Amino acid sequence: MMAVSRSDLLAWLNELLQLNYTKIEQCGTGGAYCQILDSIYGDLPMARVKMNAKHEYEFVANFKVMQNVFKAKKIDKPIPIEKLVKCKMQDNLEFLQWMKRFWDSNYGGQGYDAVGRRRGAPAEPPATIAPLSTGARSASAVLGVGGRSGGKTPISGHRAGSTQPNEAMQALQAQLREMSTHMEGLEKERDFYFAKLRDIEILVQQQTETLESQGKEDDNLKEIQKILYSTEDGFEVPDGSVAVDEEETF
Repeated sequence: MMAVSRSDLLAWLNELLQLNYTKIEQCGTGGAYCQILDSIYGDLPMARVKMNAKHEYEFVANFKVMQNVFKAKKIDKPIPIEKLVKCKMQDNLEFLQWMKRFWDSNYGGQGYDAVGRRRGAPAEPPATIAPLSTGARSASAVLGVGGRSGGKTPISGHRAGSTQPNEAMQALQAQLREMSTHMEGLEKERDFYFAKLRDIEILVQQQTETLESQGKEDDNLKEIQKILYSTEDGFEVPDGSVAVDEEETF
């Protein structure tokens, strides 16, 4: 079967789900994939799908919902979550092409209220973060390296011919805001997974202590602890005493 073009896929996706996606890689948030399935079956828990997801841990949560549906409907297709959530075009293009073929084979032709099913969740396409270096180079080319450091051009009433520098600065500021948001998301993702690992660690410790009090042991629990406490080459566990010393100097 001939692969559907990117433009045709986007047109189909936007019409079916009443979205405004402009790039295939925006499907990497998982929300659109979930709703394609919902248009077929009509029983996907859309309340658990975050259509305006901005961070990778939110993308993963969307794909977990989708994974559960695949399991419940006995859909024999692996979902390459780790690749899709990186929002790369090729990975998402291949998966969306498969989703389109699956939809063509299983959609019953019934009407579908996409906006109603997602309870009016925003349909704006997910933001993509442009590499900061690209913007920095273009701004340097416009502003020039080693420009005068003194004085500031007012935001309003700037001199004629200074439009490009201001636009470049605004572009850089926008990228910095996006990077800041992205960093905040990474920190939340880190805390999310750390909390889960900590819960596992406590559970294993409690079970191990219970078994030890009974004079027993569990090899599986030992293996889990081994994984939890293992480190990679070059990684050093922070010395708690150093933090204390630094704190005392203030």
